[in-house]
Amino acid sequence: MKHDTVTPYESEASKKEQVAEMFDNIAAKYDFLNHFLSAGIDKRWRKKAIKELAELEPKQILDVATGTGDFAFEAMKLNPDKLTGIDISEGMLKVGREKIKARSMESKMEFLHGDSEALPFDDNTFDAVTVSFGARNFQNLKKGLSEIYRVLKPEGKLVVLEFSKPRKFPLKQLYFFYFKAILPVIGKVVSKDNSAYTYLPDSVMAFPEGKAFNEIMGSLGYTEVKDRALTGGIASIYTGRK
Repeated sequence: MKHDTVTPYESEASKKEQVAEMFDNIAAKYDFLNHFLSAGIDKRWRKKAIKELAELEPKQILDVATGTGDFAFEAMKLNPDKLTGIDISEGMLKVGREKIKARSMESKMEFLHGDSEALPFDDNTFDAVTVSFGARNFQNLKKGLSEIYRVLKPEGKLVVLEFSKPRKFPLKQLYFFYFKAILPVIGKVVSKDNSAYTYLPDSVMAFPEGKAFNEIMGSLGYTEVKDRALTGGIASIYTGRK
């Protein structure tokens, strides 16, 4: 799969190792850049994605590729008994854990260092699993989604929020210009990482979106698979049940 071969750096290290290094490098500036580069739209996207779980009223939630925890904190509005976040970047997790402490939420939230393709949890553990802008960073997308399926309880729900590509003029042209010409320059200047915000558009372009992603989920056993485009197709929400 083309997606699996897109990496941040020209390195002999695996995609997984490179992604961890990249996020460690940009962790201190990540939240600022995330909101600035999306003009704050990412916050609205997260709210819409979390609404997909409202009816389920999940008590045990896993947030995969949790990063600094923005999506996890949004999910806490569902009032679960426990939310567990997992990520391969210790740098991002450090920022996220500081947020947990600042909000005095240690009794209900926990962020762990771990691999999305080898989740350290028993089968049928979580009512819901979320992934926000992290699926395209999986080294092996099918393996990551299979692991999520394994740890979901029967009737449990997966919600994936991920970038996609607009199809219509003029948004399509503006989007590609911004993604290719503007975003990498700003990201490089602010984060001091020459490759992180070049990798972002490359990884989005290679990611199997829409019907292709739905088909992957279906092939792994997910049912009721659906996708919904946001903001003209700049991002998409994918959902499926075990």
